[in-house]
Amino acid sequence: MRVWPGEPYPLGARWDGTGTNFTLFTEHAEAVELCLFDRDGQEQRIDMVDQTAFTWHCYLPGVGAGQRYGYRVHGPYEPSAGHRFNPNKVLIDPYAHAIDGGVDWDKSVFGYPLGGDDLEFDARDSAQAMPKSIVANPYFDWREDRHPRTPQNETIIYETHVKGLTMLHPDVDPELRGTYAGLASPPVIEYLLDLGITAVELQPVHHFAHDHFLVEKGLRNYWGYNSIGFLAPHDEYAAFGADGRQVYEFKSMVRELHAAGLEVILDVVYNHTAEGNHLGPTLSFRGIDNLSYYRTMDDDPRYYMDYTGTGNSLNVRNPQVLQLIMDSLRYWILEMRVDGFRFDLASALARELHDVDRLSSFFDIIQQDPVISQAKLIAEPWDVGEGGYQVGNFPVAWTEWNGKYRDTMRDFWRGESAVIGETATRLSGSSDLYAHNGRRPYASINFITAHDGFTLRDLVSYNEKHNEGNFDGGESGEDHNQSWNHGVEGPTDDPEVNALRVRQQRNFLATLFLSQGVPMLLGGDEFGRTQHGNNNAFCQDNELTWYSWDWTPEQRALHAFTRSVIELRREHPVFRRQQFFRGYESGGITDLDWLQPDGTSMADEDWEQLRVQALMFFLNGDAIPTRDERGRPITDESFLVMLNASESDVTFTIPADRYGKRWRVVLDTSLPRAENVGAWWPEAGDEREVASRSLVLIRRVDNGNTA
Repeated sequence: MRVWPGEPYPLGARWDGTGTNFTLFTEHAEAVELCLFDRDGQEQRIDMVDQTAFTWHCYLPGVGAGQRYGYRVHGPYEPSAGHRFNPNKVLIDPYAHAIDGGVDWDKSVFGYPLGGDDLEFDARDSAQAMPKSIVANPYFDWREDRHPRTPQNETIIYETHVKGLTMLHPDVDPELRGTYAGLASPPVIEYLLDLGITAVELQPVHHFAHDHFLVEKGLRNYWGYNSIGFLAPHDEYAAFGADGRQVYEFKSMVRELHAAGLEVILDVVYNHTAEGNHLGPTLSFRGIDNLSYYRTMDDDPRYYMDYTGTGNSLNVRNPQVLQLIMDSLRYWILEMRVDGFRFDLASALARELHDVDRLSSFFDIIQQDPVISQAKLIAEPWDVGEGGYQVGNFPVAWTEWNGKYRDTMRDFWRGESAVIGETATRLSGSSDLYAHNGRRPYASINFITAHDGFTLRDLVSYNEKHNEGNFDGGESGEDHNQSWNHGVEGPTDDPEVNALRVRQQRNFLATLFLSQGVPMLLGGDEFGRTQHGNNNAFCQDNELTWYSWDWTPEQRALHAFTRSVIELRREHPVFRRQQFFRGYESGGITDLDWLQPDGTSMADEDWEQLRVQALMFFLNGDAIPTRDERGRPITDESFLVMLNASESDVTFTIPADRYGKRWRVVLDTSLPRAENVGAWWPEAGDEREVASRSLVLIRRVDNGNTA
């Protein structure tokens, strides 16, 4: 085979139509072998002799798309010095655009004798047990594809799983279920559009490995937070073969979602990899250059800094590792056309020395990048290290999962709220967290539930986690869930308990979509999906986590309710303001007023009361201080929201005439269906009994609009 010197950039394997350029960064290696594999697993090794600035490179004429390959990297095996080179291990290319297969967990994939001391060297060859990198075909017809570019304040996120969403869907072709193609099929797209969401946030699709300890138990890593290929779409989600065609299928999915006006946000895991701690396997980074890619302990580089609870943390202080992350993000935007990212344990990426530094290199380079800075950037603003909880502290271009919103709303509706001011602040956009550095209400990604934890139905059905199916003694998962089973743990035939549970689900959904900020709905919560109390179903790749589309009448009603409250939000800009409330007045009325149930305004001392469980607030649609895309003032109708989280009915009084003379009820969570609100037309001074644990929304109709 002819071997040309090739070029040191771009990194990875790039086919140009006549041949492929291969490059690999490793600073401390002594030699690198490129390994080509045919479909039968036969291997051909090629010495890479050319090196430029720690990048080893060669060009192979005639080698094209579909070629399987890997690397063997030579160097010292000195774990005590941070070096774990072992040329007996075939390694995945960190820049592979496609990866085929999973890890066959035998002893050969470990750099040391499994069960022994990691200081010892293992000579077994791992070629037959390892996934193979694939030279991908970069050519794709995007047709007229465009990013939807939904404004932040109009965004409604649906967090979901590629496989789980479609695996049991009766209207999806059986051959497409659980795949990228299945997610992009007409029944699924029509469902998402009808629901009213604007963006799908996909749990990890970077190629990942199923953990050794899970495979030994007969389980799998369903969630996928175990990345090993940051530029490769996971091959198990490909319907049409995984020999590189997963790249084409992923692009096709994005194209179809974009054509429907839906954005694609990826949950990305750059904080750690699937290689785990010092006793983990040698799959890629560890064998290519352990000391460059991972944060090792300063006083003993045999061990890793672990800010993630998974065994290792990527060494973002190394410029080459930082480049890998930036190259990956740009690739997914430019080549795969995604619209944004949710960064798992984002605080871990900000750590340069020890403390979280919000002005770290990672944030600086993203801010300066003309491509990445324009995508939707969502932080999970915490990690497991000291000082890792950083809600509200990310830079101005970022939005954040607002964990304080989640916790406050859960406590309020289960009757455990503290100072009522906390609830009001979260409902109005969390200005205390985001206004100080110029961010807007949409910096707050509001959520009640997410993939990690109870589903919404389980949140109102269980006091305790029930994770026995994880085969870990029920130890995994969060113990502090802020949930309430309403008197019975798990399923019950008690009609009163079931009715209250469904009402509480409506309360949470209505609160989520009527709050300022960006709502994120966990997929399946719109129809009451359950995981039977498992709040850490990361290893449950089965019907426990797959969405069931065989709905009961109760589930159909909840879906209809969710759809209606999303529609309400999308129709009324007063619920999705671009600016925080500032006391701006229109017609002598402020943009927001907080009221007691008797209709009087909250006084300063009222905000310090504990366990206030009933309040009301007024949203002035004439006092929105922003303009539309053509410079016209934005106006809307005005609303009163009544919240009663107490165990008793509460009498609310419609406030004085200055807020409005006549109102119409448009939403009442005490009623089983959204369309059953009736035609009660209250006037100023009227009283209304708001049922226990319910929310009522009324709209001002002084202007003669009776629709």
